[in-house]
Amino acid sequence: MVELDSRLLDHLRKALGEPGLEFAERPTRLTGGFDTQIFAFRLAGAPPRFAGGLILRLLDAHHDPTRALGERATQNALADLGYPAPRVLLASTDPTLLGGAFLIMQRVAGQPMPKVSIGAVASVLAGLQARLHDLDAVAFLRAVTREGLEPKRLTFDAHLAQLTERATRGRLGGLAPGLEWLARRRPPRPEPRAVCHGDFHPYNVLMVDGRVTGVLDWPHAIVADPAFDVATTLVILKLVPMELTGLSAPLRWLANAARPLLVGGYLRHYRRRRPLDRGKLAYYEAAACMKALVRAGELRGDPSGETPSNVLFESAYTARALGRFRALTGITPTLPPAPTPVA
Repeated sequence: MVELDSRLLDHLRKALGEPGLEFAERPTRLTGGFDTQIFAFRLAGAPPRFAGGLILRLLDAHHDPTRALGERATQNALADLGYPAPRVLLASTDPTLLGGAFLIMQRVAGQPMPKVSIGAVASVLAGLQARLHDLDAVAFLRAVTREGLEPKRLTFDAHLAQLTERATRGRLGGLAPGLEWLARRRPPRPEPRAVCHGDFHPYNVLMVDGRVTGVLDWPHAIVADPAFDVATTLVILKLVPMELTGLSAPLRWLANAARPLLVGGYLRHYRRRRPLDRGKLAYYEAAACMKALVRAGELRGDPSGETPSNVLFESAYTARALGRFRALTGITPTLPPAPTPVA
């Protein structure tokens, strides 16, 4: 940790042209994020934009370093459109600086939604997501294009092609029938399309006193059918084990019991704002399950052990995604066996 502190400070001194820069608060590791490390810190003697609370989002080494640039372009474009995405101040693809590509962004006040207002999750989540889908997708694409992103990379077609390529590279032949089903059944491209988060769930929404202050974690954002985004949220709300939420045992029991009400309420509130096609929703829910299966297969198929473990895919989530995909498509994908825990 001391080494990270000194390397980060050295980089910031050079990047900001402030050789006297110091930490007002040294980096502190925050919880959250299954495949990134997140640190909060403050600077002393920094330019005005860097004078408040800051977040370092450090990507694990297995990630494509250009992901940091994509997140910067996405979040800043959304902030410019008035959506509560934290503004990114610096991004680097150089893994030699801190051990992985990284972003430095403004810190947003608040706590994850379930810790602030669990009773309002369905209505707030649906309203905030519908607000995202109401944004001008053309203006968003223009903004990220100016930052060097290719619009064709931010499409569902590109997303599906990437899943297929990853499954091929990972020798996940047991997923091929499911991927072929998705390719054959792909709905026509909708117009107008919408900005989609791709991982929209309550723990990516920060709140203070019942007010939303920020929406986090944008590496999966694309411009697509809004049903893609809603379906991804449905898979998370339905399938992620409550044991991973950090809630107390009584609240986990309550949340599990209320899960059908939460899912139904979320859909009801969203439909009050925007229409949803049931057929498309089922298709994109299957696609969201396949995304989870590809990632689980990659983690299981890495013989080197270099890929960091991921508690989400070591939980019941993977088996639930398999079952849900089968229920939606009639196809039973197969994965490499899960590694046997070392005693």
